[in-house]
Amino acid sequence: TLPLLYARLIKAMENIISSFEIIIINDASPMKDWEVIQSLAISDTRIKGINLSRNFGQHYAITAGLENSSGEWVVVMDCDLQDQPEEIVKLYNKALEGFDIVFGSRVRRKDTFMKKLFSRLFYALLGYLTKTKQDITIGNFGIYHNHVIKAILTMKDSIRYFPSMVQWVGFKNTSVPVEHAEREIGKTSYNIINLINLALDVMLAFSDKPLRLTVKIGFFMALFSFLFAIVVMFRYFFGDIKVGGWTSLIVSIWFLSGVIIFIIGIAGLYIGKTFEKVKERPLFIIKDKINFPDDI
Repeated sequence: TLPLLYARLIKAMENIISSFEIIIINDASPMKDWEVIQSLAISDTRIKGINLSRNFGQHYAITAGLENSSGEWVVVMDCDLQDQPEEIVKLYNKALEGFDIVFGSRVRRKDTFMKKLFSRLFYALLGYLTKTKQDITIGNFGIYHNHVIKAILTMKDSIRYFPSMVQWVGFKNTSVPVEHAEREIGKTSYNIINLINLALDVMLAFSDKPLRLTVKIGFFMALFSFLFAIVVMFRYFFGDIKVGGWTSLIVSIWFLSGVIIFIIGIAGLYIGKTFEKVKERPLFIIKDKINFPDDI
């Protein structure tokens, strides 16, 4: 899709402004994308390429692009042409009305039923865990003023999720409906497992709700145990219990053991992410760059 993406982007951008750059990130694609990016960059210096040393993930690749962008306005989009370059003019014109952020709202998503279902489940889980309102029609596609980008880059979170970071920094924002296209080439790498893992990572980075839930679980367990103890005592004194309650004992042991392991697991996840953070490893490693002043 890269040559077609390039042609459509150039045509769309030249209708808006004369000075612009197009930064393409190769996040260790298994195809020969870096060779294609180099070829495009040699023929047009407005094309800038960044080749990551391995696959770091979509939102880390986005961060690499943001750190190397220089424009007053920055558009973030995928390269599969489901986000259509021709829609950028809508975003830009709306931004000129006084908005710092304009999201592209995919009112009619041209995705498969399963992908839309997984996305709904992901946003529902994400909204619940992070206590934020999630719009399932909005993804990464949008236009952002450079002071929004600078604010996002000050966030040193080791877990990156661009939409949540945009929400966190604030600024005046709105959305406009955009035409969403079907994916003609390739397939998404986001299955239900990847989406659940992403939701958990974002939850750990942006919310302490799981820890608060464990406190509530512990409180209700203690309350239930207290009430259960009262019932058992009454039954004992009235002679209803002949043999010590083996069944209730075993059930209690298994149930409480499960709750304890669950709580330890939640705490362990936070400790693990904290461990990852304190190591201060780079978010990504750039192997090659082209058409940047400091080309590697």
